[in-house]
Amino acid sequence: MRKGIFVAVIMICCASVSWAHISLIKDYHVDKTRQDVVIKTEKVSGNIYVLFGQGGNIGVSSGKDGILMIDDQFERIADKIKASLKELGSERPRFLFNTHWHGDHTGGNPIFGKDSIILAHNNVRKRLSTAQTVMGNNIQPIAAIGLPLITYNEGLSIHFNGEEVRAVHFPSGHTDGDTVIFFTGSNVVHLGDDFFAGRFPFVDLNSGGSVAGLIKNIGELVKQIPSDAKLIPGHGAVSTLNDLKTYHQTLIETTDIVRQAMQKNKSLEEIKKAGFPEKYKEWGTGFIKADRWIETIYNSYSVSMNNTKK
Repeated sequence: MRKGIFVAVIMICCASVSWAHISLIKDYHVDKTRQDVVIKTEKVSGNIYVLFGQGGNIGVSSGKDGILMIDDQFERIADKIKASLKELGSERPRFLFNTHWHGDHTGGNPIFGKDSIILAHNNVRKRLSTAQTVMGNNIQPIAAIGLPLITYNEGLSIHFNGEEVRAVHFPSGHTDGDTVIFFTGSNVVHLGDDFFAGRFPFVDLNSGGSVAGLIKNIGELVKQIPSDAKLIPGHGAVSTLNDLKTYHQTLIETTDIVRQAMQKNKSLEEIKKAGFPEKYKEWGTGFIKADRWIETIYNSYSVSMNNTKK
């Protein structure tokens, strides 16, 4: 696991205050108007569970110290999430990590922030507290009750339910505020949206993300994560280290295809028309289609190339 200064957090309780609605991202991953959302709970290993619902996968540590949760999907399904958490011990998490700022991972913050201590990277609080733009959609600041109460730069640790829960910041990948959570005793890692299992990822260039940074970060994680660990992706099924290695290799190979075309002065439309080889077809069946992934790579490396020329 990456070196860094990790601060032990004193377990405290958060006072209840009023909250307001957080604006969610239109057409981002899911149809947020659906009313038939079912929360599915799956045990991962040790104290750790994952909740699948609508939006980013929720990680849960359940034990004698209570509930610690990673991400909280959308505000409007908070009651369903609470019902699932109650079956694991309590509907009120003591701690809530946000792996990054996007609304399908932080939408429930105004609800859970009344009872939980929210923790995240410094940039998550900055982006949640100011207006943002994602995919052309204007996102308004979150209510104060939904902002992270504790923030960090490199990372921190909480000693909870008999194990060290280690939060580590990986910069400039999916966004500029990404956190990966290591459950060191249960041998589980929650990677947030740095990892889209079996699918092309969304890299938010407007939020400080970069394709090169994501590839670098996944490469570092492949070296750090134990071979027998279980991985919770931001989206997709519980995975293995081999799955992460395949994902990493796919990012490298598809990025190389686009960059080689760019070096031949191919336009974005020409690269999209050529597409990827057939073996990558399945990777483009998720939220990010092949065309959008090509465009993301093209735009990400166009920025870096322009900066190099300056």
